[in-house]
Amino acid sequence: MRAVIAADRSAVAAGIRLSDVAEPAPAINDVLVEVRASGFVPAEWEWPSTWIDRSGHERTQPIIGHELAGVVTGLGYGTTGLSLGQRVFGIADWHRDGSLADFVAVEARNLAPLPGDIDFTLAASLPISGLTAWQGLFQHGRLQPGQTVLAHGAAGAVGSVVTQLAREFGAYVIGTGRATSRQAALDFGAHEFLDLDSEDIRDIGGVDLVFDVIGGDVQEASAAIIRPGGTLVSVVGPVEARPVDATVVDFVVESVPAQLTQIVQRVRDGRLHSHIGTVAALEDAVTALNPTSRRGGKTVIRMRN
Repeated sequence: MRAVIAADRSAVAAGIRLSDVAEPAPAINDVLVEVRASGFVPAEWEWPSTWIDRSGHERTQPIIGHELAGVVTGLGYGTTGLSLGQRVFGIADWHRDGSLADFVAVEARNLAPLPGDIDFTLAASLPISGLTAWQGLFQHGRLQPGQTVLAHGAAGAVGSVVTQLAREFGAYVIGTGRATSRQAALDFGAHEFLDLDSEDIRDIGGVDLVFDVIGGDVQEASAAIIRPGGTLVSVVGPVEARPVDATVVDFVVESVPAQLTQIVQRVRDGRLHSHIGTVAALEDAVTALNPTSRRGGKTVIRMRN
């Protein structure tokens, strides 16, 4: 089968190539999925699981990508809950070969049924962005109606979902980003926008929840404006900034089928829109993942129509 592998760790995206590899076999409680489309997160290069397996051994030429949408074509021993021919979407296991391939073996518990009226390209853009936003806001941030949320990268793949979900649940949303992202952030539902290049975060006043996808100085400045009892939620690793009288959470997203179902239902009824920036065929994946200029939104690779 065809797959995009990371052939050179030191070269990151420049070290990937399209290769022919053996088709995976589903293990106990796995399903084999014929991948129709796969999303990709550039931060994958920084994840230890990309390069090291659960036993601590180096992974050699791993297949990259973890978001997927496709059709179940095989069942491992003991697998229940999914059936042959079923449309599914979700997240492939972090420490195993990923979804930028014709086929991927995935634990069945990581997948949710995909409604027939959602196309595979759209579905592949949802799992990591949607679940990261959902878990950060509701599980870890414990968002309440009427609170103020500072959503960094509000026009990005994750930030745009944070903005939409927070607004739907009754929060006042302040989006951030570069000036060129202002209108997109407002279109996704931000009540106001702060240009990180020219405006000072400290001028916002107090907020109840910061959703940080940037880190560094931006995280430090954001921590300073969290109200007592508020929360700093980070998806960029251990938090260095320490807000006063506030909770700090950094987390790794998990694939939760019930939450995926909530997310895709919102897409179906128009409450939630995915920000897809680049769509390319598998044959063009190496070029698409090595862009000459950055585009906002999620990159999705289609294996077949």
